[in-house]
Amino acid sequence: MYRHKKMRALVCVFALVATIYSVNADTGKIRACYYTNWAQYRPEGYKYFPEDIDTRLCSHYFYSFATMKGNQLAAYEWNDDDEEWMVGMYTRFTNMKQQNPEIKMLLAVGGWNFGTERMTKMLATAANRKEFVDTSIVYLRDRNFDGLDLDFEYPGSRGSPPEDKHRFTLLVQELRAAFDREGQETGQEPLLLTAAVAAGKATIDAAYEIPAISKDLDFINLMSYDLNGAWNNYTGHNSPLYARSDETGNQRLLNMEWAANYWVEQGCPKEKLIIGMAMYGRGFRLTEPGKHDFGAPAKGPSTAGQYTREAGFMSYYEICQNSALNKDWQDEHKVPYGYGAQNSWSNDWVGYDDVESLTLKAQWMMREGFGGWMIWCLDLDDFNGRTCGQGNYPLLTTLNEVIGQPIPPTVPTTAGPSTTKPPTTTQKPTTTTTLRPTTPGETTTRGPTTTADPNNPCEGRPDGNYAIPGDCERFIMCHGGGKHMIVECAKGTIFDPAWGDCSWPQLVDRDDC
Repeated sequence: MYRHKKMRALVCVFALVATIYSVNADTGKIRACYYTNWAQYRPEGYKYFPEDIDTRLCSHYFYSFATMKGNQLAAYEWNDDDEEWMVGMYTRFTNMKQQNPEIKMLLAVGGWNFGTERMTKMLATAANRKEFVDTSIVYLRDRNFDGLDLDFEYPGSRGSPPEDKHRFTLLVQELRAAFDREGQETGQEPLLLTAAVAAGKATIDAAYEIPAISKDLDFINLMSYDLNGAWNNYTGHNSPLYARSDETGNQRLLNMEWAANYWVEQGCPKEKLIIGMAMYGRGFRLTEPGKHDFGAPAKGPSTAGQYTREAGFMSYYEICQNSALNKDWQDEHKVPYGYGAQNSWSNDWVGYDDVESLTLKAQWMMREGFGGWMIWCLDLDDFNGRTCGQGNYPLLTTLNEVIGQPIPPTVPTTAGPSTTKPPTTTQKPTTTTTLRPTTPGETTTRGPTTTADPNNPCEGRPDGNYAIPGDCERFIMCHGGGKHMIVECAKGTIFDPAWGDCSWPQLVDRDDC
C-alpha cells in the first residue's frame, strides 16, 4: 500500500515538473545542445554520460556522432547501440526525455573526423541518397530519436567535389519529403531535419545553396566557432563576436556577426539561424613570449588540458581556474583571452568564452532577431560545478537567463534519474557499461570482458543479472554459460533484483544496502 501511495505522489510531482517546463519553455528561441559520445572516456570526475544531462537547459539535444556504413547510418562507438548484455548510449540518451517530455533528441551524423568520402559516395546518385533516406527513418524511429542533424563538414571542400553542393541540396529536399510523408502515414510527429553549417565564407560558398536548404531544414546550427586556432601562425580568438579595427582581408570576416549576417544575406531566414556558442577555447604556443596580444607570432598548439587532453583545445572548466594564465579582455571582439604566466604554460595563449562574453553574444542574438543559440558542447561547460565556483553549468545557465529562460527553482538542481518509473517495461532504466575492475590492477575496458576467477559467482547459475550483497550500485552479469563480469549502474540508480536491471532507488526494495 505504501509503495502505491509513493508511486502516486511521484506521478503528481512529475506532472508538476512537466507543467513548470511547459510554462517556461515557450521563449520562442531554440536552445540546441550537443552531446559527445567520447566524453565518457575522460578521467574520473569529468567523464560525461547521458545521465549527466540537465534536461532543463536546452530545448533540443544532439547525440554526436553517428557514422555511416555504405549508404546507411551506423553507430560509431562500441556502446552506442543496445546489446543483449547492455543498454546502449542511444537508449540512455533518449531515455532522458522521461525527465522532460518537452525536449527533442536528435542524432547527428558526420563531424570533422568523419571526413567527406562517405558523404560524397552517398550523395553521388539518386539511388544512394534514397537508400540513405529510407534507412535513416527506420534507424531513427527504432532508437526513439526525434530527428536527424546533418553535420557533413563540408560539401565542396576537403576533397568533396563541387557537384556535392547541389547534391547536398537534393538530399535535404529528399529527406524533408520523406520525413513529412512518413509522419502523415504513421500519424507520428514528423522527424526533425537540421544541419550544422560552416561560418567561413569560402566554405559557405562552396557548400550550400542557402535559399533551397533553408526552406526544407527545420533550423540551421551555425558553427560560429573554430574561426581561429593553432593552424594559424598568429594568435586569434576561437569565436569573436565582432571584428577588430586592425583586422584586414579575410580575417575581418572571421567573427560571429559577419558569419550570421552573411547567411541571412544569402537567403537564410533569421528565425531559422541558430547561433553557435563555444564552451571551450583554442590555444597557441607563442614564439615570442613577451608578445601576447592578438596577432602575436605563434607556432603550434598550446598545452593540452588535464582532462580534455588535446593540445590547442581546453574546456571552460580547465581555463576558468587556471592560475598559470593571465586573463585579459579584448574589447572590440568582446571576448576574454589568457596568456602564460608561469611553469609549463609560460608560452601559451588561449582565446575562450566566459559568462561575460556569452552574455553579450546572447544579448546580440536576441537584439538581432536570430532563432536561438546552439552550444558545443555540454561536457565542456563546468557541468558538475567542481572547478569554476559558479555552480553547475555556469555558461549554459547564463545563456538561458539572457533569453528569459531561467532554470525553474522548484526542479532539482542536479541532473539524475527521473523520479517516475518508465511508462512501459520496454524502456528500462539505463545501465553504465563502464566496467569496474574485479581484482586489484585489472584494466577497465571499452567492452564486456570475462574475468578468470576461481570463486566464480556464476558457477551453476543460469545467464542473467544478480545482486552483489551489500553493494547496490553494481551487479554481477552471468553470461556465456558461467562467465561473469561486474557492471556498474548509471549514476543515481541501484540494482533491482526483482527487475534484473538498474532502477530508481525509491522503486527498489533491498534490505542489504
